[in-house]
Amino acid sequence: MVSRAVRLCGTESVDAPMQTLRAGALSAEFDNGALRYIKIGETEVIRAIAFLVRDENWGTFTPVVEDLKLDQTAEEFSVTYRATCSDAARTLVYDARITGGADGSLSFEVSAEPKTDVETNRTGFIVLHPLKGVAGKAVKVLHVDGREEASTFPEAIDPMCPFQDIRALSHEITPGVWATCTMEGDTFEMEDQRNWSDASYKTYVRPLSRPWPYVLKKGHSITQAVRLVISGTVPPAADRAATRPVRIDIGKVSGKFPDMGLGVPTEEAAHALERVDLLRRLDPKWLVCQVDLRNNKGNRELDAYRQLAEATGADVALEIIISGGPRPLDELKTLAKAADQARLTPNAVALFPAQDMKSVLPGSKWPEMPSFKEIYGAAREAFPGAKLGGGMATYFTELNRKRPPADLIDYVTHTTCPNVHAADDRSVMETIETLPYQILSTRSFMGDRIEYRIGPSQLGCRENPYGKSTAANSDNRRVCLSRIDPRQRGLFNAAWMVAYAAAVAQGGIDAIAFGAPTGPFGHIYRRAEFAQPYFDTLNRPAVYPSFHVFAGLSQCSGADLLDMRFSDRGRLAALAVRDAVDTVVLWVANLTADEIVAEIPAIAGRSASIVELKADAFERLSLTPDFLESESEISGAKLALDAYAVTRVKIN
Repeated sequence: MVSRAVRLCGTESVDAPMQTLRAGALSAEFDNGALRYIKIGETEVIRAIAFLVRDENWGTFTPVVEDLKLDQTAEEFSVTYRATCSDAARTLVYDARITGGADGSLSFEVSAEPKTDVETNRTGFIVLHPLKGVAGKAVKVLHVDGREEASTFPEAIDPMCPFQDIRALSHEITPGVWATCTMEGDTFEMEDQRNWSDASYKTYVRPLSRPWPYVLKKGHSITQAVRLVISGTVPPAADRAATRPVRIDIGKVSGKFPDMGLGVPTEEAAHALERVDLLRRLDPKWLVCQVDLRNNKGNRELDAYRQLAEATGADVALEIIISGGPRPLDELKTLAKAADQARLTPNAVALFPAQDMKSVLPGSKWPEMPSFKEIYGAAREAFPGAKLGGGMATYFTELNRKRPPADLIDYVTHTTCPNVHAADDRSVMETIETLPYQILSTRSFMGDRIEYRIGPSQLGCRENPYGKSTAANSDNRRVCLSRIDPRQRGLFNAAWMVAYAAAVAQGGIDAIAFGAPTGPFGHIYRRAEFAQPYFDTLNRPAVYPSFHVFAGLSQCSGADLLDMRFSDRGRLAALAVRDAVDTVVLWVANLTADEIVAEIPAIAGRSASIVELKADAFERLSLTPDFLESESEISGAKLALDAYAVTRVKIN
């Protein structure tokens, strides 16, 4: 028997439940010492407030919370606790007090004491502002020297720090009602976390212009506080909108659905060939095949890449990481010769110097490497018949900080990672909110005419530009910056992929690649060096729920994309295309752990069929590669979607 936890998220580990705090119209979720989703009425004012301790590698400690006391009345709430952040090298203990009132006021105070010397890159409060109702809107900044500045939260993603030397931030939450968030105890500055796919603007303690890591001396206490004040008439308490159905309306043609592609890491090429029949069912339109010349990875796989392309009919885009030395042409000519010997003719090549695989902070000096012109010129000479891509093999952050000249390349590319700063289910799913902004920002500096490809993207972290390596994950937990994310094997990933595809399609992306055939980023099961609950007990071929999403969406490649409208965007994701025989193909995904009812007027009175990827069908969909063919008729305009369920509806 497969547990519901494994069906949904691939692991028996579950996110701890949050506790709701309420005082009149003010509400917040208490999450292991942090506050999240701070709202006035139905309006989210602050996404999160947390006191964090980060080590010298930017790893974030999970606090051990003790002596927790919560008190609530209709008009106020209070929380006190003691927390410990420690490892073998250091220990810091802090006492916290949180209070909230029906007038919308909130206070979060911390007194911290290092019990040893604590080496840290950052210790103190962070405040996250949400995107909805905030991005591109007015903000008043009070600086530490008393200066006041009227500005706006950036709409295009800022690669630098939008605001520095901050004491307080004020923004209008509803007409005539302003929220002022004051941060005390140190100097704060803001970064645009959409760079890393986080759906927030982060204001954090200790400017990056100061040296880091630094040492908090044993016994030297620090005190900080964050306070929220609402000015104007406080709106009424929320009416629990989450219980209402979500209406989805299908509009007119708005573009074309992007070509669906698949990443092929070097270590998965041979495994993919062993499962080529299943790979054909995925029907990718292009393959992102990795060649890493830093360690000569990929040269021996060129023949396998050719075989995969021939088996699937997909184009090959070589993702080439060059050494970054002074003679890129020599490297690329050697690779081109090897590809020719393997009878592999790539449709496209994308070039990335090794130095760009590590992030460079704003204001820091870039490492020495050949220029864009030298690298791209060498690629044109070595692969004269291929499209040339540029950008980053890592994430949007690095692309935003180092932008290639659009006139030297044929397409721009980057990937995303949804668990750089947080790995809980809600935070990872919320990263979908940032994709339209990443697309908007890339178009702002690359232009509208250049081809734009994203991927391969997946839940796991393919590269860690911010540390020595990706994080270990030996026991199937949710871990930031780890290659192994158990949710890749669950319905969670299927829902995330539908939401991701919907966002980038509406953004006008030309091509998107998801994951890999097999392995930690895979859609097809293979036995691996990490545990895979349920799947490891099988003695037959199996696929993950994302397999069916990929196969179904790949059939949509190049089809007319239809506009979508939602009564409540964020709980459900949906996309629709019109295929060659004038059938509307609608995909709907539940992005939450709760059941949601979707109301779809376009179904009413029409002949329609449905396929549901849901927890109750998990065993069948994992053992039935042609599961999408098991359609049934549907009547009525309402669909009940279980947690992370995905539904495909065909409307004639």
